[in-house]
Amino acid sequence: MSGWGVKVIYSNRRRLPTEEEERLGGLRYVTMSELFAESDIISLHCPLTPETRHLINSKTLSQCQKGVYIINTSRGSVVDERALIDALKSGQVRRAGLDVFEREPQLDNKELFDNPNVILSPHYAVYTQECGTSYSKLI
Repeated sequence: MSGWGVKVIYSNRRRLPTEEEERLGGLRYVTMSELFAESDIISLHCPLTPETRHLINSKTLSQCQKGVYIINTSRGSVVDERALIDALKSGQVRRAGLDVFEREPQLDNKELFDNPNVILSPHYAVYTQECGTSYSKLI
């Protein structure tokens, strides 16, 4: 993203070493509250744990800038789909990109499926050249 002049901030359980942040384009570590308040685009890359279940919910979405974009390629239940639908309707969330869903393997939420501001994909994040190469080395 830094190649396009995008300022990248991140939050994580542990901060990366400063050298790693610089190597990755000058990342800036922030708290989750700062991440929600400052981000135009929130891209989720976390495991599903009790702490991350519904990490994106009505409370955290209300902390975001109006018109935020939400991208989830991690695990479906990291996003509370009902809260996301409400935020899309109100304009709090402008667009959403979902590669995973709360009730996989099928998307049974018609309000997400029919929303023109939502892009849905069938868990394609795993289908990368790197993933295929890694997998082929295992067999």
